[in-house]
Amino acid sequence: MRLFYPFLIALQFLTRLPVRLPGVPEARLVGRSLLYYPLVGLVLGSVLAALNWTLGKAPGLLHTALLLAAWVLLTGALHLDGLADSADAWVGGLGDRERTLAIMKDPYCGPTAVVTLMVVLLIKFAALDSLGPNDWRTLLLVPTLARGTIPLLFLTTPYVRPGGLGSSLAAHLPRTASMAVIVATGVIVLLAAGMKGFWLLLTTAGVFLLLRALMIRRLGGTTGDTAGALVEVTEVTVLLATGLVY
Repeated sequence: MRLFYPFLIALQFLTRLPVRLPGVPEARLVGRSLLYYPLVGLVLGSVLAALNWTLGKAPGLLHTALLLAAWVLLTGALHLDGLADSADAWVGGLGDRERTLAIMKDPYCGPTAVVTLMVVLLIKFAALDSLGPNDWRTLLLVPTLARGTIPLLFLTTPYVRPGGLGSSLAAHLPRTASMAVIVATGVIVLLAAGMKGFWLLLTTAGVFLLLRALMIRRLGGTTGDTAGALVEVTEVTVLLATGLVY
């Protein structure tokens, strides 16, 4: 049980699947849970792929709407919340670091957040609708790749909010094991999807480098909200690239 405990921590935090652990996990185990984020993405992708198959005979738009709704519900809109907070803060912060961090802590959504969420969900909906009926690999790989960016982000980027939600993750992340997990995730994507997997990895790397550069320039590092934004932007960009190019 203890061997799988960090995985259960990750599953409980990143999803609304029925996993409830007693008490408060040790900080060390919370840090190790980052190693399992790509695996949690694979679990989410497997559920989505199974649902996509189950809905196979549903009318096209209804099929897509139910699939997208399930995607949001499975994650509890966790990363969408981070995207909304980041969008509000980036616009309202007016280039100032402290103002940006302060706006991120505000629980209310401004117009920028609402418009950003609408646009992202609309693009996700259209991209999902463009997938072929048997394109289960994309549904498996997109959540996996997106959640694989989080250990990479915490491995390469300072965490700038002391005492924040991600502070235990940043402080106790096993660095060598994280690098191994990131490489293994890339290899699995290549084995699963071949040349398409290579382009998906390239797209993910491009999104990561761009958003990380923006975080460093504005904040000097990352927060839990910007990590969530990274997941959502990665997902929507890889889905969009799949629909348009791959």
